[in-house]
Amino acid sequence: MKGFIKWMDNLHWLIKLLLCIPALDVVWAVYRIVKGVEYHKLGTLIVGILWIVPGIACGWIIDIVCTLIWRKPILFA
Repeated sequence: MKGFIKWMDNLHWLIKLLLCIPALDVVWAVYRIVKGVEYHKLGTLIVGILWIVPGIACGWIIDIVCTLIWRKPILFA
């Protein structure tokens, strides 16, 4: 699991931005779930689970804005 987290963290910011588009934003939901489980963060785990459905509807906008500003989606991640 730490390998997946490290791999996602080390992606180029443009690839991270591409993963924020609506159909692919589920990747960030999986990232949040894995990170929540690995680091025992209940809040991150819950948000990751909830990010799957609402994330497709509106969470991707938040991820895009965060990625453009901070070069990674940082909200609950």
